[in-house]
Amino acid sequence: MQDPTTIDLKEKVPRAILFMCGMNAIRSPMAEVIAKQLVAPGIYIQSAGVRAGERDPFVDAVLDEAGLALGKHKPRTMDEIEDDFFDLIITLTPEAHHKALELTRSNSLDVVYWPTMDPTVATGTREQILEAYREVREHLTKLILERLPQRARPFSETL
Repeated sequence: MQDPTTIDLKEKVPRAILFMCGMNAIRSPMAEVIAKQLVAPGIYIQSAGVRAGERDPFVDAVLDEAGLALGKHKPRTMDEIEDDFFDLIITLTPEAHHKALELTRSNSLDVVYWPTMDPTVATGTREQILEAYREVREHLTKLILERLPQRARPFSETL
């Protein structure tokens, strides 16, 4: 298996990407929504968790700040994903990474680990907690922009 740190995802364009974290409540749904806005059209994008989770209202708040929304997203596990034709799984937690490697042991697809902090460990005021969620949003946006094929930008944005 190829070292996942050497996979150039902008060159080896995936057809279907699954973002995976612990409970599909914070990191992976955030990554899914951001990627759907930034990644080149024609790439199927979904998210799932290792275990069942509950929707997190802080995610809605920080996505709304960026003009994004989860819509009717409900956290789901790998068992609840109807499609299983992903050729790239991007894991965001150690637990998800181990599970993805276990699930794909006999499949020919890439599993890439993007370590992403857990904002639920933040304490303090509501604003301090929101700042931890914003850091996750910005971290995921940066990784998606750096490592995945992007939408073509309108000519006016390139000036």
